Amino acid sequence: MSNRRKFITLIGAAASWPFVARAQQAAKRYRIGMLETISPALNAVHLDAFRNGLRELGYVEGQGYTIEYRSADGRADSFPGLAAELVRLGVDVIVARGTPAAIAAKNATGTIPVIMASVGDPLLVVDSLARPGRNVTGLSAFVNEMTSKRLELIKELVPTASRIALFANMSNPVAPPQWEETKTAARSLGIQAELLDVRSQDDVSRGFEMAVGRHVNALLVAFDGLFQAHARMITELAARNRLPAIYVGREFIEAGGLMTYGVSFPHLYFRVATYVDKIFKGAKPADLPVEQPTKFELIINLKAAKAIGLTIPESFLARADEVIE
Repeated sequence: MSNRRKFITLIGAAASWPFVARAQQAAKRYRIGMLETISPALNAVHLDAFRNGLRELGYVEGQGYTIEYRSADGRADSFPGLAAELVRLGVDVIVARGTPAAIAAKNATGTIPVIMASVGDPLLVVDSLARPGRNVTGLSAFVNEMTSKRLELIKELVPTASRIALFANMSNPVAPPQWEETKTAARSLGIQAELLDVRSQDDVSRGFEMAVGRHVNALLVAFDGLFQAHARMITELAARNRLPAIYVGREFIEAGGLMTYGVSFPHLYFRVATYVDKIFKGAKPADLPVEQPTKFELIINLKAAKAIGLTIPESFLARADEVIE
């Protein structure tokens, strides 16, 4: 081969390198591990929000990424085993919902990036909000900070209430601070706070028996994977016992609950996609600050209110972001 022909061949090969590189990059299919509290069917609203976020960033499921979904189905003690399974699969990132799931993922790996989809207290998982450290970052659900506001709302809705209970799983590390916040807020409102410690499915019905036995007038239902998994059971027992209750997530309203106030979890899941995108593009979790929520929602279910004989003032309804007839 002449020198001239060799030169032309080399130039042609070099010109094709960017196209080959782009083709290889386009062929990359990421594996996203999801460590969740409930099944995909119960979690459909949040999964759709997450997929929509990825779609807007140019990712196509089945082509650009696949999801390895693992659910604890309300049993927090399952998280360590499920997290270890995702690590063995070699996923590119783990998205974890809730403090127990995030802690399990952090303990399972020091190298795979872990993104908190929503946690009640991120400081139980990361070093600080601005500098998370290690391989974990994500979004805060601001649960503890909103406890007093939820108590104020249920007291406003039931002004005659003199005894309000926190329905919580005290084995969840987020729950004890919520109980402290509940007691402080109750004192400021001049009402008695009761604790209903519910740690298993069997405890749920006993929790309502205790509420009735202690003459509780209303409930604050803390956020927990156990309660998510049994949302229908909880809302039905609240209705049967004619107990006004305020919840943290939309899924409880969809299960027939009276009222929810807190962050918009679908919005958090939509935002998680931006963290995933940054990780895929080479960012390190330690360099990505934990994001505080910016969207909150008050949702009221008038059908549930009617079922327990509760009249909700128009002025209260006017403040709601959504009213379900």
